Amino acid sequence: MTDFTMKTDADGVATITWDTVGKSMNVMNQQGFVDLDALIDQALADDAIKGVIITSGKEGTFAGGMDLNIIAKMKESAGDDPARGLMEGLMASHAILRKIERAGMEPKTNKGGKPIACAMQGTGLGIGFEIPLACHRIFVADNPKAKIGLPEIMVGIFPGMGGTTRLVRKMGAMNASPFLLEGKLSDPAKAKQAGLVDEVVPADELLSAAKAWVLSSPTIVKPWDEKGYKMPGGTPYHPAGFMTFVGASAMVNGKTQGAFPAAKALLSAVYEGSMVPFDTAIKIEARWFTNVLLNPSSEAMIRSLFINKEALEKGANRPAVIDQKVTQVGIIGAGMMGAGIALVSALAGIKVVLIDAKQDAADKGKSYTADYMDKGISRKKATVEKKEAVLGLITATTDYAALKGCDLIVEAVFEDVGVKADVTAKVQAVTGPDCIFATNTSTLPITELAKAAMDAEKFIGIHFFSPVDKMLLVEIIKGKQTGDLAVAKALDFVRQIKKTPIVVNDERFFYANRCILPYVNEGVRMLQEGVAPALIENAAKLLGMPLGPLQLTDETSIDLGVKIAKATKIAMGDAYDDSADELIFWMADEGRLGRKANAGFYNYDEKGKRQGLWEGLSARYPLAEEQPDLHLVQHRLMFSQVLEAVRALEEGVLEDIREGDVGAILGWGFAPWSGGPFSWLDIIGTPYAAERCDELTEMYGPRFATPALLREMSDKGQSLYGRFGQDAKAA
Repeated sequence: MTDFTMKTDADGVATITWDTVGKSMNVMNQQGFVDLDALIDQALADDAIKGVIITSGKEGTFAGGMDLNIIAKMKESAGDDPARGLMEGLMASHAILRKIERAGMEPKTNKGGKPIACAMQGTGLGIGFEIPLACHRIFVADNPKAKIGLPEIMVGIFPGMGGTTRLVRKMGAMNASPFLLEGKLSDPAKAKQAGLVDEVVPADELLSAAKAWVLSSPTIVKPWDEKGYKMPGGTPYHPAGFMTFVGASAMVNGKTQGAFPAAKALLSAVYEGSMVPFDTAIKIEARWFTNVLLNPSSEAMIRSLFINKEALEKGANRPAVIDQKVTQVGIIGAGMMGAGIALVSALAGIKVVLIDAKQDAADKGKSYTADYMDKGISRKKATVEKKEAVLGLITATTDYAALKGCDLIVEAVFEDVGVKADVTAKVQAVTGPDCIFATNTSTLPITELAKAAMDAEKFIGIHFFSPVDKMLLVEIIKGKQTGDLAVAKALDFVRQIKKTPIVVNDERFFYANRCILPYVNEGVRMLQEGVAPALIENAAKLLGMPLGPLQLTDETSIDLGVKIAKATKIAMGDAYDDSADELIFWMADEGRLGRKANAGFYNYDEKGKRQGLWEGLSARYPLAEEQPDLHLVQHRLMFSQVLEAVRALEEGVLEDIREGDVGAILGWGFAPWSGGPFSWLDIIGTPYAAERCDELTEMYGPRFATPALLREMSDKGQSLYGRFGQDAKAA
């Protein structure tokens, strides 16, 4: 079977229908290009055909883009000379789109040719928008749920099938930049307003409108193929264009700190391509796209942020039990965390019982949803009716009896074993032992908390990250006795609220926090050693970390760090390393508790805006005369996190390296360009990683000691994904 078919009507209009076999949304593959090419040849050669419409056989959508599984493997399938193989393959695909664009026109005069329209039923992403850009007119159904754009930059590549070159020539570099450099998506109305598409029509008129245009003998030459074409906004050596490109370069480097290869490559393709004819610009785009595909970052990002993330969201590690969809959730504790959980649950259409000790606290928790919906209404992303419907799903009360009928409880009260045990007993007096009980905690051991439950098999940990409505990751923690039913319930709930889950086993700090804390502590240790605070912070940002360790501590609060340090020392005894405690204990005593106190590692103004690093740091910890090399600082920050991830895998806290990589990026923003800690180890190679750990251990002590698993893999020359692969299990 073929993904593309063609039918010609009595008026001589050929309709090419894209309908990917076995997929709910069209995705492009190599055979699809071959089939499309053959049909375009057939249409252009047939004198009876006056024009062509390219459309979709999928109701409500056009195409979701290129199959990223194929892109991820393009380098390894490109032969012994991958650069040549990739470049040749890309240019062959470009030739097909250029054939659509030229449509049989005479090269020198631009005469002749057949009009080719694209009729998009809805969403068109990536190649699903690059094909329309090659057509002569783009019609889109008036489908407000549709998204149109080029999101490739979000997974470590850029639009490399002509989308970059065509959009810049169509709109100018300045206007195209949000869609190329930020992956901005638009609904049909906004896409037309921005100039991405030509016409938005009612869905039932889509094909007839496209046909009428095809038969109207339209002008089909693209502006960039006309003699005397000038790029909107100017080229780099035009006075206006010069400012555009200088600004774009500053913006890209400001946002990415040079850590994301695709953004730099995209900007280079635009800059170089804007100064040459279109066909040369396409070759330049292909060259830079090849450069990105050869960079291990692109493969790692695609694997973690698309393939692995999607697999986890679809239940890759879900136990084989019956559907556990949640119909009514009880949330205990209406503070910031509980209020956020109530919001995302109600947005997903789940009934919510939100309980707090006092009615005004419960009502305040519900008002968080009201405020959220009001913001949506002001931005025209929600309606008053939608707000009323969402709020109607939330019952705010102090009465535990209201929990009767809930099939999942999420407890989000104060981080205290006794308080949580008391709440567990009160809840289960109403719900009984069969209701799945989840505790939201970031540090307390699930196995210990489960002792208060009637049935430990139905007790599980769910660690939400704050703010709940913005953070994509949810960490599900299995206690020693947690059963498959509870795991499935938690996973199905996370899927319902459109978050990405990882499942880990119960050990101190679980997975995310056990990796974040060493990162923060290493930054603090360096500061105590006399390393310049600005060097520490900027070294982290140049790695692609969203926040340096000092700023992250300010955001999470310094007194929380003190509390965690004290609790950990009590639990670990002599095994606890307190070398990072002196600084944060001193700052807490000074009242510099972070952003919430408008005073921490950074200074803040009255509105809480960060003003710069606090001068008092260097007064207490004078700068060392000789500052360390940037790469040494970066390796200390990276390995402090990565080694903890390896230990989590080694100890069985992590059962799947896919969860380790996805969880790191979504949970605390670990250098997304790397694909996550395990992907980063594969990029640098386990032999080098072990060698570097030995050097760091000699300089800074046993916290950098090479884990036995990493040592073994280094000796064998193994990679993490080579050893654990798609069925990754802990060693």
